[in-house]
Amino acid sequence: KLSRSPKKSSPMTDIRVVLVGAKGSGKTSALNTILGRRCLQPPGRTARCQVGAGVVFGRRVTVVDTPGWWMNYFADESTAFDRRELALGSALCPPGPHVFLLVIRADRAFTETHGRAVREHLRLIGGERVWGRVVVLFGCGDWLAGTTTERYIESEGEPLRGLVERCGNRYHTLNNKTRGDGFQVRELIGKIELMFAGRGDHRHHEVERSVMEHVKVKMRGENERAEERLMRKERRRQMARSQLGELTTLKSDKQCQRGVVLL
Repeated sequence: KLSRSPKKSSPMTDIRVVLVGAKGSGKTSALNTILGRRCLQPPGRTARCQVGAGVVFGRRVTVVDTPGWWMNYFADESTAFDRRELALGSALCPPGPHVFLLVIRADRAFTETHGRAVREHLRLIGGERVWGRVVVLFGCGDWLAGTTTERYIESEGEPLRGLVERCGNRYHTLNNKTRGDGFQVRELIGKIELMFAGRGDHRHHEVERSVMEHVKVKMRGENERAEERLMRKERRRQMARSQLGELTTLKSDKQCQRGVVLL
């Protein structure tokens, strides 16, 4: 029988989350729902890690949205860039995430191939130890209609059931279309806090020092490139002004010369 969360859990003031999953699984929609954002346009493909933050039910919540993988692609079939972004996502919410939300669409069949793809890609984040911090987040919860999440998991068979068990039977269903009063987000936060109940602290996933250093170097490089782009843009603007001034002066000189000839 799949586990359910008790009513009480240890409160946390700061929660750091990393969203992972296949392309089109609804990670960005989940981020918007968790942070209470309204997205007027359908979210596009996440090409690189994005970070969102806000206060949710009195907690400071940071959410990292990572690029997804093709559902039937194993880790070695994903691009090197996507693999690197996935691995670096944890370092974007220092000192490290409390939980990884593995987003899976409830309106799609989940096969053994999909399960292997999930296992291989999550291994890039932190090996086998990462599973102790994974919660399966089922998106498109409206598709389940009157079916319970437990019955849905059982109906999908061993691939999905085994994955949920690997995550310690931690799962949550999110309906991004009917946010209501935020009850489903409040319940999700309660389940995250439950993971740390009785531990006496709120330890996070330890990000390797080399990964943190890589992110720092990467961000420093991006900042330097951004500054260089601004400088090039400013130089082009100044050059355009100078050329416009020269043209204006030349035009004025020609008009003066024309006036002298007429005289």
